[in-house]
Amino acid sequence: MSSLPRLYQWDEIALEKVTEMVARKVVVGDREMLAQVYLKQGTLVPLHEHESEQMTYVLQGALRFLVDGEELTVREGEVLRIPGHRAHQVVALEDTFVLGVFSPVRNAVTA
Repeated sequence: MSSLPRLYQWDEIALEKVTEMVARKVVVGDREMLAQVYLKQGTLVPLHEHESEQMTYVLQGALRFLVDGEELTVREGEVLRIPGHRAHQVVALEDTFVLGVFSPVRNAVTA
């Protein structure tokens, strides 16, 4: 754990290819993480849940979330907050670029 400030530059962080449909860049802190996630149209992130609270800010494109059985469409400029331990899945309705915040830190980020 580090208590010192650190500056990150997105263009210096390697783009990780998660699947053929998803790529990401991640910054990890002591108790939270921030991810740039790129999802190609048609990407399906299967139903899952995790301990982390999640906030997804759509910078470009649109996503359809299914959270606890409720369908929510999140478009450019909108933020969806999902409490921890809530089952959710995601479909990219078009090529989409998001910022995701997770707290506590997740071992794996999908959307």
